[in-house]
Amino acid sequence: MAESEGVKVITVNKKARFNYHIDETYEAGIVLTGAEIKSVREGAISLAESYIVPDRDELFLLNAHIKPYKFNTATSYDPVRKRKLLMHRHEINRLRGRVEAKGYTLVPTRVYLKHGRAKIEVALAKGKAAPDKRQSIKEREGKREAERAMKNR
Repeated sequence: MAESEGVKVITVNKKARFNYHIDETYEAGIVLTGAEIKSVREGAISLAESYIVPDRDELFLLNAHIKPYKFNTATSYDPVRKRKLLMHRHEINRLRGRVEAKGYTLVPTRVYLKHGRAKIEVALAKGKAAPDKRQSIKEREGKREAERAMKNR
């Protein structure tokens, strides 16, 4: 996705691709308060320890930290509150079925603004074992060394 499509990436969960094998990705809307969306537009959101859980016929984002908006006058604000995600019913049912039956998990991979609305990329993923993580590190270091070699030529 590029800026020309009206998409502005706010944050990316780099740990998600390191800790999980990503099978599929979906786009979902996020239900936010007015002060939260202003904070998100400033880039004050962290997905580091966040995850997504299905609850009945809905999906919720847990542990995503949205910093309080500096001009907000509300006295009580929970930066890691449970936030509802908006998706089509058939997508939610499909994801819930995969999570319950096959040992998959739902992780947020990035948050972006699309035509002014906050969207989150939801990934259907399986956890990586330690050897897989070591392989990811080797590949990343190999790529880095190759780029260095090409640069120094």
